[in-house]
Parts: sequence; structure tokens; C-alpha cells
Amino acid sequence: MQLALKIDVDTFRGTREGVPALLRLLDKHRTRATFLFSLGPDHTGRAIKRVFRPGFFGKVSRTSVVSHYGYKTLMYGVLLPGPDIGKRCAQLLRDVRTAGHEVGIHTWDHVGWQDNVEHASDAWTARQMRLAHERFVEIFGIAPKTHGAAGWQMNDYAVRMTAGLGYDYCSDGRGQSPFLPLIGKDIVRCPQLPTTLPTLDELIGVDGLTESNVAAHLLSLTGTARAHVYTLHAELEGMKLLPVFDALLAGWRQQDYQLGSTRSLFDSLDPTQLPLHRLVRGTIPGRSGTLMLQGERAQ
Repeated sequence: MQLALKIDVDTFRGTREGVPALLRLLDKHRTRATFLFSLGPDHTGRAIKRVFRPGFFGKVSRTSVVSHYGYKTLMYGVLLPGPDIGKRCAQLLRDVRTAGHEVGIHTWDHVGWQDNVEHASDAWTARQMRLAHERFVEIFGIAPKTHGAAGWQMNDYAVRMTAGLGYDYCSDGRGQSPFLPLIGKDIVRCPQLPTTLPTLDELIGVDGLTESNVAAHLLSLTGTARAHVYTLHAELEGMKLLPVFDALLAGWRQQDYQLGSTRSLFDSLDPTQLPLHRLVRGTIPGRSGTLMLQGERAQ
């Protein structure tokens, strides 16, 4: 059974420090993953606006934001200008592809997308997605083939654009299994491979889970073999939580999972046989606000 590794790279620091560490660890375990990059300005400091979201204080109190992101990152876009990740880290991004990993789009401006896209206009949505698309082409010399939304945040127009931009598949939300999105009466012919497992920052600090036992808990959730998509973050598993990810990779091997990129999972599917599901907004335990979820199966 396959377990796909999807790596979200949110920040300038995560790109420069977390990505190289993850490349070394993945080489150690002889596996490949899908890296999804933030390609424009790092405006992490602007996330302070989330203070008004339900569950925000609970999440911050459980996870050490400063230790994971650093003071400097938390000032980008507020007290310090946000560095342009795609321009300043272009060679590092190309190195990821050279190492044999799939590369794709996470977003243009991570905080801007995560905090605004739910209620954004079609024009704003299109501009953000095209900025990221064009920067990807500028860096890699080819068009991107996959997209994974920042914060699992999308709107209907953005979902439609995944097909319009020619992506083979996307991993933009949370759910249980691969599907084709149904919006109104329209089928979006771009399969979604949703994240199926909780993330470390959703688990640590809840029900007695700590950095020392969270890997064992997550492995207990994958004890029954089925296809999974696990989302990790360069700022977490690529830095302070690297030992936890090391233990997870070893544990999943022992559970006989075939580890690889989301591309490898997509290639094992027959897109013509995927079920249709509607998209809904809802909450996930341990995460503030709402996000895009796989809804009911269409009849």
C-alpha cells in the first residue's frame, strides 16, 4: 500500500534550512517526495491577523511558534520586508528536482492566500495562481503539473483553475481518498488527492501527545493498510521535528508501506474510475479556522 509524502514549504527560512535537511533524510531512507513551494514573498508576520480565528490561541499555546519559525520570520511583512523566496532560492528549488523529487506549487504569497482566498474574487484568485504558475516556469523552465493549496484553503474558482492551468492532479484539501471534484453540475477534470492524516502541529499538545510520543501515535493510525497522503512542513519536520519524521519513515517502512511522492500515488490510479465528491468547508481537530474538505459522494 502506498503512503505519499507531500512537503509544504511555507517560508524563506523553511526553504533555506528545512528543505536541505529533508533532502538528506529522504536520501537516508531512499525515498522520494513531492515538494510544494511558496514562490513569492514571505509575509509570515501578517499571520497575526489570525488572532480572531476560533482555535487560534489554543494552537499557538500548544506549539512553539518562535522555535519553529524564528523571530525574524515572524517579522517578515510587518517590521521587515518579506524576502522573495522564488528569486532568492531558485537554485535550491532546482536542486530538489535534480535530486529526483517531484516539485510543484504551494502558493505565491502563503499568508495572503491562506487568509484571503475563501472570500476572494475570481480576479484576485486568478492573479495569485498565475503569479505562482509563471514564477514556477521561470525557475524550472517547464509548466507545473501539481498544486497543493496553502492552509488547505481554496474557493470554487481556484478549484476550477486547477484544470484550466493544466495540472495533472492536486492535493488541495483534507479527506479520505482520491476523487474528482464536483462544483454545482460541473466535474472538474483534475483529480484531488487529499491529505488523509493529521499533521504534527495538530497532534502535539493534545491528549498527552508530545514530540517524544507523537510518532508512535501517528503510526497507530496507519496500522491498517490503506493509501494515505501525509503532509509535512519544511519548517517543522525539516527542522526541530526532523527526528520525529525520521522515526515515522522507519515506522512506515516496517508497516510495509511503499513511500513516495504524491505523483507515484496518482500514477497508480485510473482517473476515469475516480468517484465524484462535492467540496465543503469544515474544521479539523487541532487546526484553527475552516478549510476545504472532501464532502459527500455525488450520486
